[in-house]
Amino acid sequence: MGLKEDFDTAAEKVKNLKSKPSDQDLLELYGLFKQATVGDNNTEKPGMLDFKGKAKWEAWNGRKGMSSDEAMTKYVEKATGLADSLGVN
Repeated sequence: MGLKEDFDTAAEKVKNLKSKPSDQDLLELYGLFKQATVGDNNTEKPGMLDFKGKAKWEAWNGRKGMSSDEAMTKYVEKATGLADSLGVN
């Protein structure tokens, strides 16, 4: 299997985890997923009172400059680790 297929499989595993990962794990997955699929964050930072939006924006923006392949690889590693520890339905 190639990297893209591994990435797609990992994304499906994340959707089917038996229990919810920590907020920090979710933010890490989000940032890696966005960097892998969209590239560098070019959106405006959400307002001060949008705590969830701001956290997601920062998680993605923190990956700026990371290649799509590197982000996919790190996403697969993180998702596989979570699937192993939390289980998959």
